[in-house]
Amino acid sequence: MDGHTAPVTPRTSPTVSPATGFAFLDSVLDQPGAALAFAHRGGAFHPEIEGMENTLAAFRHAVELGYEYLETDVHVTRDGVLLAFHDDVLDRVTDRKGPVADLTYGEVQSALIGGREAVPTLAALFDEFPKARFNIDLKSAGSVPALARFIEARNAHDRVLVASFSATRLREFRRLTQRRVATSAHPLEIAVFVLVPSARLARRLTRGRVAALQIPHRARGLTVASARLVRRANEAGAHVHVWTIDDPDEMQVLLDRGVDGLMTDRTDILKAVLTARGQWREQA
Repeated sequence: MDGHTAPVTPRTSPTVSPATGFAFLDSVLDQPGAALAFAHRGGAFHPEIEGMENTLAAFRHAVELGYEYLETDVHVTRDGVLLAFHDDVLDRVTDRKGPVADLTYGEVQSALIGGREAVPTLAALFDEFPKARFNIDLKSAGSVPALARFIEARNAHDRVLVASFSATRLREFRRLTQRRVATSAHPLEIAVFVLVPSARLARRLTRGRVAALQIPHRARGLTVASARLVRRANEAGAHVHVWTIDDPDEMQVLLDRGVDGLMTDRTDILKAVLTARGQWREQA
């Protein structure tokens, strides 16, 4: 990607997302045919903020572009503070080192992302962007009860969708929140939707717990986000969101298949594509 937004050809999609029963997702029904646009870690590869992933600066940039759906990850410090941070160690993106779980919040505060931005708490994101919705990936066992308590304390059930690659973490989160929060499918549940012959059976086998399938376009040379899977998930009352898509042509292909949302590090490109197609969701 060269930093320039590629031209896009307007296309029209008649696809309307299913009703899931969760306000986080069903708000898209206010504009039939629109697709959800997720700023992945705030839009980590946008040229203006590259190197600033999961910072207040990145999320502020996305919100100023018109993004309402922000994707982030959570870890918890040794003293129980939820951080919006992807890695389990500080080493890759900050000027400090060490496992997040072994450090206090006070110790983490001294770390800077890109040499200038502090690691934000989840509370800071909720306070800074009161109209935003957050797609949150549980990155550690300790983050599960901490996030459940956070959501309950803020009555934020409709502002979050929670995901995890760990079936164990997701099952525990669903138990703690009594399924009041939208959750995406864990890998075993995704396999059910891929392999079973009908939407009804997929929904029954997953006990109706899946509000969305959040999946890659392809994995190990195989197409995961196929038109057939999108139809099956939608018929079962679940969204399909694909991550992490930065190429405009790939965005077009997936939107033509009827996916309900895309996650991107290139917030500028996704907005341009959705706008040209008439699928950009305008905030109320």
